[in-house]
Amino acid sequence: MTLNQLNDYFNDFLKKENFPADPSRNGIQIQNREPDSKEIKKVAFAVDACQATARLAAEKGCDALFVHHGLFWGGCETITGSFYKRISTFINNDLALIAYHLPLDANIPYGNNAGLAARLGLTNLENFGEWRGMTIGVRGILPATLTIEEVTEKVLAPREKPLAILPFGKKEIRTVGIISGGATEDVEQAIELGLDAYITGEASHELYHYVEECGMNMICGGHYQTETLGVNLVKEKLEKEKGIECVFIDLPTML
Repeated sequence: MTLNQLNDYFNDFLKKENFPADPSRNGIQIQNREPDSKEIKKVAFAVDACQATARLAAEKGCDALFVHHGLFWGGCETITGSFYKRISTFINNDLALIAYHLPLDANIPYGNNAGLAARLGLTNLENFGEWRGMTIGVRGILPATLTIEEVTEKVLAPREKPLAILPFGKKEIRTVGIISGGATEDVEQAIELGLDAYITGEASHELYHYVEECGMNMICGGHYQTETLGVNLVKEKLEKEKGIECVFIDLPTML
């Protein structure tokens, strides 16, 4: 499988064309020297593209790195300073970079939000959370009522700690909305729908009192921690269906 074929494989189910307002340059962001002929034998997966993930992927003998947060976000950037270090690490090691941002958040069943919903065992999944005309989250119903502490324990991996828990809603939670990463302000959509709890990644000082006044339960699980699922689900899919060797590079930001 060449790089171009690999990207076609990813886009066949992630469908970047369905997210025209995504600021990320979804798909191949940095090619290797021979994208139509070099065989991709090993692929690394990580949440973020940075010098460290590129270096570790190269050290592990990978031909490509698949990430959720790429290096290019619509505008033109000069290749200087830190950005030069990142780009040069890819090019000097003939390491390709593929990024899928909102398509990886929204995908069911391989996306971040679907992965979090699966941890909770949510049923009756529906699309939830509109941003720039695109729906990127999910909402659903717990199989049994849980407390906010129980929801937090289930939605995060072992040893992970949330950034914040705002326990201002019902003591018994049944309906949950999820948008991973930096979707703090979208708690308003969960409130409008009358959901019992909202799960996202980042926390916000500005919204603390608003969430309390509206009587909403909100779990801020960490931007990084809520977005490791999608890349790992895609990794498992690629390994199973194509037999390509894959590795996950775990570099938590603690945020």
